Amino acid sequence: MMRERVRQGSKATMARVRRHNPDYKIMMYTTVLFVIGLIIIFAIGPQRANLINESFGSDLSGMHFVVKQAVSVLVAVVAFFFFAFILKVETLLQWRNVILWVAFGLCGLLVVFGNIANVESVTQCALGACRWFVIPGLGTFQPSEVLKFAVVIFLAGYLAVRMKKGVVSDWHKTIYPVGALMVMSALFVVVFQKDLGTGMALFAIVASMLVVAGLKPKVGAVLLAILIVAGLLLVVSAPHRIDRMMTFLQGDTASVDDASGYHIAHAKIAIGSGGVLGVGIGNSVQAAGYLPEAINDSVFAILGETFGFVGLVFILLMFYMLLRKILNLIDRLESPEYKLIVAGVFGWIGAHVIINVAAMTGLIPLTGITLPFLSIGGTSMVIITAALGVVFQISRYTVHGKITEESYESTRSRRGIGRPRYASNRRSR
Repeated sequence: MMRERVRQGSKATMARVRRHNPDYKIMMYTTVLFVIGLIIIFAIGPQRANLINESFGSDLSGMHFVVKQAVSVLVAVVAFFFFAFILKVETLLQWRNVILWVAFGLCGLLVVFGNIANVESVTQCALGACRWFVIPGLGTFQPSEVLKFAVVIFLAGYLAVRMKKGVVSDWHKTIYPVGALMVMSALFVVVFQKDLGTGMALFAIVASMLVVAGLKPKVGAVLLAILIVAGLLLVVSAPHRIDRMMTFLQGDTASVDDASGYHIAHAKIAIGSGGVLGVGIGNSVQAAGYLPEAINDSVFAILGETFGFVGLVFILLMFYMLLRKILNLIDRLESPEYKLIVAGVFGWIGAHVIINVAAMTGLIPLTGITLPFLSIGGTSMVIITAALGVVFQISRYTVHGKITEESYESTRSRRGIGRPRYASNRRSR
């Protein structure tokens, strides 16, 4: 019954809004970021490979990480085109329950094989955290990224129904079920996988979707207070998170000689060393083994060292333009499901960018999370790009003017499906 309502609602929206050309600027900004990511991995990848060879006695070629990143970009581009042009959004919404349970199932299998059975041939664990499946011949796969995508699609259909009924702020009909979803997600991601950064991104996704769904400010304030308390409990429950919090509170007094302050201290050194224009491609010092995770979570610091202040401003401008373009779609979409999907992707990418940049500059306690399209990491890149493909497809169904609350109410009036009344940019005659 619920699936049929979603199908009918989506078809009705498509009937009312004429399909037009998508917003190619989304593709343009993403392409620019992909190119920058390939350039920086090409610059520091050989250093990283040599460091691993010397430390672990492996035999990686100098182009190992460059090829790996290029393959990830290629797969991501294929995923983008698949979700943008082939797989319909309505199909995703119809199968949202299945997608969510598949994501939870993958996370559950990771717990079984990684945390309980400790099967090293199937899972990859690092620093006491098991976050990846091992795919022979292909690399690793991180199921928490699939969970983010699943949460976006599931909540888009779930909250859309609540929007139409006017019960988004109802605790029993909406808040408690959504809360249960988040508790289950946090259990897998934050507790078992020990990945607070991904947990924060999930909360940002849900928060963005609830705001767009029309959550009342008073209810939102209560939820924010609960979230802060839960976050503090998660921090004090893990010794490494307490250490990171204490290092953060030390500020600039954190030293490279202190184990807890080593990472953030070298990140700041990298950014500071870049100056205005950077040291140039291939001249990074911190990538030679001083800065941990130089090609992954810490790539923003290496970008600062390589391209300087001007380069970082340009990169942040590209993210800003991409996020602004995504955000502007929300006001021009008539379908509640489409609005919520776009809002979830906005919160997803925005959270990754803000958390990564803030952590590397010492504005928040250090936490590991990828910088979209720039960090090496196939699963994150592919899934985020696939989500952007969905947004790109949805951009075909925007209207010319900003949809007002009055016009939205008219689309769900008792008169049934009719011509939508939305604000127009045309002057009245």
